[in-house]
Amino acid sequence: MNLTHLQIFLDVVRLGSFAAVARRQDTDPSSISRQIAAIEAELGVRLFERTTRRLVLTEAGQLTFDRIQAPMEEIGEIRELARDVVAVPQGNLRVSTSVAFGERWLMPRLPAFRGAYPKIRLELILSDETTDLVADKIDLAIRLGARPSGPYVASKLLTTRYHLVASPAYLEKAGWPATPAEIPAHETIAFPFPGFRSQWKFRSARGRVQKIEIEPSLIVSNALALRRAALEGLGVALLSDWTIQADLAAGRLIDLFGGQEVTATDFGTAAWILYPSRSYVPAKTRCLIDYLKSASV
Repeated sequence: MNLTHLQIFLDVVRLGSFAAVARRQDTDPSSISRQIAAIEAELGVRLFERTTRRLVLTEAGQLTFDRIQAPMEEIGEIRELARDVVAVPQGNLRVSTSVAFGERWLMPRLPAFRGAYPKIRLELILSDETTDLVADKIDLAIRLGARPSGPYVASKLLTTRYHLVASPAYLEKAGWPATPAEIPAHETIAFPFPGFRSQWKFRSARGRVQKIEIEPSLIVSNALALRRAALEGLGVALLSDWTIQADLAAGRLIDLFGGQEVTATDFGTAAWILYPSRSYVPAKTRCLIDYLKSASV
């Protein structure tokens, strides 16, 4: 049986349509349909019930999918292992992370990686939506927040520290809050996520936690746009260190309470490297993991 056809079948099940697979492979949906038809002809069964709106696995299709997933993954690992033994790290590497983290932290570190591993071709998927590593064929993802749960290997890349900041122009106009308790009297800019838009938490050097309720005057769903709003003097904003490090150093933004920890969720948030849980990690993936960790120190 043609292994390429079987991989196409797995992709169609995971992505949900011939068109989605065709877009990924830069081909025509009719080509994908013909390859599925070839498998059906060889097996003598229908794998999908086709409607005008979606594809549904038949009983035989579900059985086929369940039985070939693991063997096909093992075959892929064998191919990667064979290439790694005889060659330098190479091939396509799909990496997913948020738009802001990709722009502010990851992108400046890629030139050195590309220089060290010119045969690894990176494909960056920058999105604020959570991607499915298996369905979207992601080799490595970087997720922000608490330690992710689920079937993937999670390794801490860096600890995220938040800062409450404002521009010099805003502080000249509105005054500098002397304590966190004065924050509600100021214009505030926040993410729309639970916690971020309603309450900020401060922890002193002695470990005392103070919760401050806020009512944002501006809600922004993207960290880069939120940073821009703070730079434009629209109010006080809670932003991560990797987003505004250069702005703090240049004096474009002022850290209002540098002596205290501040967050909107919990004080243990971090950036996490995720990759599919399997016994063999391709050399190209391992190279990027090792490089990112060394670059985060």
